Amino acid sequence: MNTATAARTLHIAIDHPSAVQSAADHARALAAGMPGALPDQAAVLASELASNIVKHARNGALFVQHSPLGEGLDVIAVDSGPGMPDVALSLTDGYSTTRTMGAGLGAARRIATEFAIRSEAGLGTLAHARLAGPDAPRTAAAPGALCLPAFGETASGDGYAVAEHGGARTVLVIDGLGHGPEAAEAAQRAERTFLAHPAAPLADVLTALHKALRHTRGAAVAVLRVTAGQAEFCGIGNVRGAALTPEGIQHQFTGQAGIVGYTLPAPRSRFVELSEHTTLVLYTDGIDHRWTHAPTTARLTLPPVLLAASLAHSHRRVRDDATVLALGPHLGMR
Repeated sequence: MNTATAARTLHIAIDHPSAVQSAADHARALAAGMPGALPDQAAVLASELASNIVKHARNGALFVQHSPLGEGLDVIAVDSGPGMPDVALSLTDGYSTTRTMGAGLGAARRIATEFAIRSEAGLGTLAHARLAGPDAPRTAAAPGALCLPAFGETASGDGYAVAEHGGARTVLVIDGLGHGPEAAEAAQRAERTFLAHPAAPLADVLTALHKALRHTRGAAVAVLRVTAGQAEFCGIGNVRGAALTPEGIQHQFTGQAGIVGYTLPAPRSRFVELSEHTTLVLYTDGIDHRWTHAPTTARLTLPPVLLAASLAHSHRRVRDDATVLALGPHLGMR
């Protein structure tokens, strides 16, 4: 999908029963290039997850997108509670609290290639269903990422990219200045430049991005490289980062002053040691940084896909483009 013409992540508010059909239609359309029955299955997944929100929750939404890493489609449901008293029971075929057939979550879990759900008071319910063909690789340790446009825009001026190389994973998060098509073009150009040489030293990555963006609006950029036991952060501008464990936020990252494409200081890296329970998050200023002030244990222990969705749902500033990317423990640490 071209980020200059369409949103990378679709946000569908589930605020009325009619939104269930809208969610199904959007999921089917986004999955149109997938083989066989997968587009229809995507519609069923979206319909079942949206129906569950209508029946049981408030302030709910679906995020629908192509998977950030590997083949497939992600359908992610979020809401603001009240949460499920017994998740396992709610996934049982035939169980219902609303005198319906009780097929919703159980059916979604059966259809999905991969399925994850968390539900707690104060957090609400978050469910992720990934749909992929039989030959698609499994996505253990997959990142969670969402990229949303500002309210009223069709394209996001933010962007991200993920690359794996030589036992490392390197990710880029970019915030093109302003929003709209020109910011989206800057973000898209940065993604292409990064993916051409993702294994280069991070200072060299930022220098290459600076050259590539000279005739654009410019951007704030953060690059993060994760290897077994260590992360390296290098950033310019207001893309922030955090390292989380179940005990709390262990480190926070901010970029150096400057604008990639206009004024680039000598890039400096920051290194942090990681435990096997560390999750790393990068986010643009479309996500309110105050989520870091007192995160609950429930949020700190979410898997990356659900953590990214939770932050986008609860802390998004709708008048700005918003991107959040979360990485769990690196594969080499398992």
